[in-house]
Order: sequence, then structure tokens, then C-alpha cells
Amino acid sequence: MAIEKVGVAGCGLMGSGIAQVCAQAGFPTVVREVNEALVEKGLKGIEKNLDRLVEKGTLTAGERDAARGRLKGTTKIEDLAGADIVIEAIVEQLGAKREFWKTLEPGCGKHTIFASNTSSLSITEMAMGTGRPQRFVGMHFFNPVPVMKLVEVIRTIATEEAAYEEACAFGQRLGKTAVKTTDRPGFIVNRLLVPFLLDAIRALEEGVGTIEDIDNSMKLGAGHPMGPLTLLDFVGHDTTYSIANIMFEEFKEKRFAPPALLKRMVLAGWNGRKSGKGFYDYSDPKNPKAVKLL
Repeated sequence: MAIEKVGVAGCGLMGSGIAQVCAQAGFPTVVREVNEALVEKGLKGIEKNLDRLVEKGTLTAGERDAARGRLKGTTKIEDLAGADIVIEAIVEQLGAKREFWKTLEPGCGKHTIFASNTSSLSITEMAMGTGRPQRFVGMHFFNPVPVMKLVEVIRTIATEEAAYEEACAFGQRLGKTAVKTTDRPGFIVNRLLVPFLLDAIRALEEGVGTIEDIDNSMKLGAGHPMGPLTLLDFVGHDTTYSIANIMFEEFKEKRFAPPALLKRMVLAGWNGRKSGKGFYDYSDPKNPKAVKLL
């Protein structure tokens, strides 16, 4: 059954981005948050993004208005039940996600595909808490969703082929490159990226280079758009720490173990851009300064 209507759970940074790209791609989209203030905040953020695209000439005013017209915000979980696919982008806690799916499922048709945007949690564990593990997948989008062209589509051992191919085709219809992968911690991107980021922290701990030198070396020597320590600040140290711990628990390999410095920065609340301080101090966001850590 072709996907025509979309539901998105969560209208924060990731959820609002997913809802935006769905609406821009022509899908009537319902996005749900837990209260009206969060719904309004998320929708206003989408409107600003669409306005910015019009200013840049990427969208016409008519296309912007059409996309906004396809979006509906709600606080009612039952308003998601009419969707052909529901993409969950709520808090990264397994218990909360499983409770969400348990509450949503009774109102959904048997054809509805459930998709989690988790970056690190087990898709299988979520799926087995529902009555439709055969129609449960992961769809891991990347931040910022309207800009990043990739979506990882994750299947479990229980996912049926038809549902998986529908989800992959849907990702392509959103204008993304849909890569196929299986339910192992980190999927493809984080499986390769997280050890690299952790090694950058170890290099700093061991005095291989300063924060600026490590970042500049990877930007200018390897052609990366930003250095690994800047990227860690952008992703969030708490997020990286959580993913690394999950991956280490699965693989028991040193390369996935979070370095001591990362743990201490998380304990101190120095989580990067969102907290105002990480490897760089963002008191002046346009001119961040490296922090003296060691």
C-alpha cells in the first residue's frame, strides 16, 4: 500500500525537520507534541525555515504556502492514527518510545508502518513491544533534516520485505538518499563516525594537538567541513556519550568506549553549543573560542 499520509511524533529539532520535508514533498502531515506551546514553537520554526527558503529563491511563495497548508499540529496522539506511516522523533529513551507506540497502536490500521528516528536504541526492542514487528523499521534522519540528504532505513530480523521497501521508497520520495542497513548499534554512520570522534578526544587528552590544531588538521588535511571537536559540540556531548555507551555495551571494543574527558564534560554540563560551552565557548556564537581543558 503506497504511503500518502504521514504522522510525525515530536516537533522538536528533528521532528519539525522531518515534518517539514514531508510537507514539502507533497504529503499531508500531522505532527504531534505533548502540549500546545511545543506545537506552536515547532510550527513557527518550520514557517521560519520555509520563509528562509523563499528568500534564498529555493522555494516560491506558492510552494511555501502549499507546504504549510499540508501541515497540521496537534496534541492528540489519536490524530496520528490515520497516517500510512508514523515517524517517531520523541525523547531518546526506550521506555518513553515503547509507551508511545503502545498508546498509538490500537487506533492504527494494520497497514500503517511504524518508524523510529532513533540514532542508537534497538529497533527490534521497540518493535517487539508492538503487535506489528513485521511493519516496524528505523528511519534515521540527520540534523538539519531539510539540508542533510541521507536517511538510514533500518530493518530488523522481523521486518517484512514489503514494509521495508515501502519505507525505503518513501525516503526517496522525500528527496533523500535512503541507505539500507540492519539493526546494530550505530547503524552505518555512527558505527564509523563515533570511533573517529572519540579518537579525536583521546588525541586531545594525550597532547597530540590543541583543540584548534586537531580541528584544523582534519578540515584542511582531510577536507572535512568541520573539525571533529567542533562536530562534537554541534551534535552534543551527552548525545555522543549515550551512543558510545550503547555501542560499547554491544561490541565490547575499546574504540567505542567513551574517553574520561567526555564523561567529565557531560557531568559538568558542558554539552556543546546547546549548553553554551563544550570544546569551545559560545558566549559569542559568531566567534567561539577554544576552552582550556587540560
